Amino acid sequence: MPRGSWPANPAIYQVYPRSFQDTSGTGEGDLAGITKRMGYIADLGVDAVWLSPFFVSPMVDGGYDVADHGAVDPRFGTLADFDDLVAAAKKHGLRVMIDQVLNHTSDQHPLFQAAIEGDDAAAACYLWSDPKPDGTAPNNWLSQFGPPGWTWNHRRRQYYFHQFLSCQPSLNLRNTQVQEMHRREIRYWRDRGVDGFRFDAVTSYLFDKSLKDNPPASPEVQEKVSGENFVPYTYQDHVYDMLPGDGAAYAEKLRDWAGEDAYLIGESTSGNNSLELALDFTQPGRLDGCYTIDMPENGADAATLLRVFDAISDLSRYPKWLSSHDQPRHISASGDGSDRDARFFALMMATLPGAWLIYQGEELGLPQATLSREETTDPLDLLYWPDGPGREGARVPMPWTAGPTFGFSKGTPWLPMRWSDDRCADAQTEQSIRGFYQRAIAARKAQSWQDGRVVSHSVDGDVLICQTDTDEATWEIVINYGTQTYVRDAGPPFLASQPSTGDVLGRTTAIWKTG
Repeated sequence: MPRGSWPANPAIYQVYPRSFQDTSGTGEGDLAGITKRMGYIADLGVDAVWLSPFFVSPMVDGGYDVADHGAVDPRFGTLADFDDLVAAAKKHGLRVMIDQVLNHTSDQHPLFQAAIEGDDAAAACYLWSDPKPDGTAPNNWLSQFGPPGWTWNHRRRQYYFHQFLSCQPSLNLRNTQVQEMHRREIRYWRDRGVDGFRFDAVTSYLFDKSLKDNPPASPEVQEKVSGENFVPYTYQDHVYDMLPGDGAAYAEKLRDWAGEDAYLIGESTSGNNSLELALDFTQPGRLDGCYTIDMPENGADAATLLRVFDAISDLSRYPKWLSSHDQPRHISASGDGSDRDARFFALMMATLPGAWLIYQGEELGLPQATLSREETTDPLDLLYWPDGPGREGARVPMPWTAGPTFGFSKGTPWLPMRWSDDRCADAQTEQSIRGFYQRAIAARKAQSWQDGRVVSHSVDGDVLICQTDTDEATWEIVINYGTQTYVRDAGPPFLASQPSTGDVLGRTTAIWKTG
């Protein structure tokens, strides 16, 4: 069902502000740069723009270590710049979605600093615990990045818990002061014109008050826990440090704070039972959608989509995505980096029912950028170098025009840019990858693919065949994931990622046709 001014299953364009457009010459993108490029975003045909954090932050974890949830970091501009951005978006018919990082704060947040100084009410807003008699941590909980989840603070002579980096102390979201703080933050941004929120790490909000040790993960569970299996975090079954019985129900508070007309999506950081969790978080009165890491981490292959189709009958509750600021770019990670694969994945995503999250630059066919260790600043990439997830390679700034800094900045970009000129935005034509995205998004809207229902699906070797019903027609999508030509009596396609007669599909080709 539509939510306020939102269509039921929007196409949402994610902007990582630091890497989109710099107007000040600092080498870092800013809010004014997003406003400057708002027409570019709107011309793509999407319904909304989602902004990754622009709040005051030490930027240890790319802005997800927030020191003030109600203020714009000066590197990105001012609140007036944000208001101008919202006005520009509305002028172009776009809704505005912003990140809300409610699971934790920066260790520089005034509330955490007050806790260190001895304010017990402030300390109750986080998870502090006394050491065991031998001085060791209260239990065996690990951070999702792998190191221990507890850090000692000598001032309090206690440990504090952090789901991620030690500079990101986890909040106690059961605490009424924390809940009121988050309610005010959400209402503050709603009052400034924000239409919806993406809730970071929504499945990490709550912990079991018993603080029991997590049990070891069975081999089957370890394969499902989010992250590479060489990360110690995957060795545990996370039954006590996240998602106790009332975890998904917490989303009802988020809905209450944001309002019935706000579009809300959550990020699941749990790989174990991820699809079931997505359904729990999107029950009536909760989130509109909850997305998981299944598709990007598993290569968006036929087997992954089959699992999704089998588990989730209403795909409007499961936003689709392949790339983000946290994942390597999908045409390199799941494809061979070619224009062919860029079109292939674009058509696959356009035709799947439900919301579609598009990460900045994928419409240009940007491959994953390669950075040296010396050029890399992301703590997770460095922790497992050179085997980290490659988060920073996906954050290399956008190329707009040919030249040393590709029209991104008059200064030195915060990450080196080594794009080929044909990937620049101004080099893209109607027949380019961006042109294909525009046609796919337009067809998605015109034919109501986003509101369709998958009524049948099957696999023939490396080929996935789906039938989808919309209110107007029955459609069939044929996706050849393999490297061999696939012959099928499919008839002429309505839209194809590569030239096709409909009965012969080349390798990595998708077609969409009336059933």
